[in-house]
Amino acid sequence: MLQLTRLGGPVFALNPDLIERAEATPDTVLTLVNGSRYVIRESLEELAALVRQYRADIIVTSQQVVEQVPAHRPARPVPGKHRDISRPTVISLRTGEE
Repeated sequence: MLQLTRLGGPVFALNPDLIERAEATPDTVLTLVNGSRYVIRESLEELAALVRQYRADIIVTSQQVVEQVPAHRPARPVPGKHRDISRPTVISLRTGEE
């Protein structure tokens, strides 16, 4: 969420995915996808920087989550037991003589 300041005072949080348009008239006016409009203190340049930083933070956080997830090691099937078909089986096609 972006933390923005209304022209008249209080800070509010806004999901940047809801921004349809931002205009400098000379105040910065945000129009959301639902038609709501907000006049904010931040300039268009500041708003763009905040959106870029928000999106970069999402990418960094998702990469950190991926790095923390342990690699999945499928259990070897036991002969005579029912194989779990929800997980694919990987069979090496190389013979090792290459």
